[in-house]
Amino acid sequence: MNPVLALIIANVVWGMASPIFKFALTNIPPFTLAFIRFFFAGLIFLPIVLNKWQKLSGRQWLEILLVGFFGITINISFFFLGLAKTESINVPVIASSGPVFIYILSIIFLKEKPKLKVLSGMMIALIGVLFIILSPLILDGRKFVIGAIEGNLFILLATFGSVLQTIFGRDILKKINTIQVSAITFLFGSLTFIPFIPKEFVNWDISFLNIAGWTGIIFGVFFSSALAYFLFYYGISRLKAQEVGIFTYIDPIAAIIVAAPLLHEYPNWFYIFGSVLIFGGIYFAEGRVHWHPFHLVKKFLISNLPN
Repeated sequence: MNPVLALIIANVVWGMASPIFKFALTNIPPFTLAFIRFFFAGLIFLPIVLNKWQKLSGRQWLEILLVGFFGITINISFFFLGLAKTESINVPVIASSGPVFIYILSIIFLKEKPKLKVLSGMMIALIGVLFIILSPLILDGRKFVIGAIEGNLFILLATFGSVLQTIFGRDILKKINTIQVSAITFLFGSLTFIPFIPKEFVNWDISFLNIAGWTGIIFGVFFSSALAYFLFYYGISRLKAQEVGIFTYIDPIAAIIVAAPLLHEYPNWFYIFGSVLIFGGIYFAEGRVHWHPFHLVKKFLISNLPN
């Protein structure tokens, strides 16, 4: 398959995911949904993997588990927690701030000297992110405004997890079969949600499931997990890291198309203005929509890991 097409499909699915999962979370608790989503998606891949298992070194196991920890445990936990408190259309726009994180990491860890143009563009993008995150303060003065801001901040943390997933995943996916990496990260990630499930079952059980919950489960297992993650891992294993982020700009369009009829969420001026600052700032920084030395950041982060 063409890796560009793979990443386009993956990001269309993930763009649709935020409104669909927000709809699902009206009926099923977040960690229960996260566990079902990734555990059963992992089981789908497991029979294929066992027939073509590639032997892994200790270092490779560690890198794959780091992909699962950041890409599933961290990313999905904060994604679901944030989604329950904020509008779904905010999610993909805030997630587009990934390049800002990478630029900050390159300055902190790689001691790179900031270039004025790049730094200016990234600061413009960061202002756009903050504009959307803090917009509830202006739009809504009621008491749950703090919850909406908290939800936006959770999405920002989820984005950080996604960025680290890409950093740790790019090289290992060039060496190990994509389906094997998917199965391991899915099953490992699903197990990390188990400690949070008993508390959710105090006030909820499987018999409560309705169309919203089943929609989230079916979409999550087969499309947003099994299909989209496989296509994403496949794409990043065959493209340069700086090219991968381009495709995240598809997500907000897909989210709005689904959120409008399903949740009656529509862009407001804060959303539009913040989006222009984010996308415009990143484009101004580099003259293109994505950048950064992923391989160098990764090399620094894992340089002291055991062999």
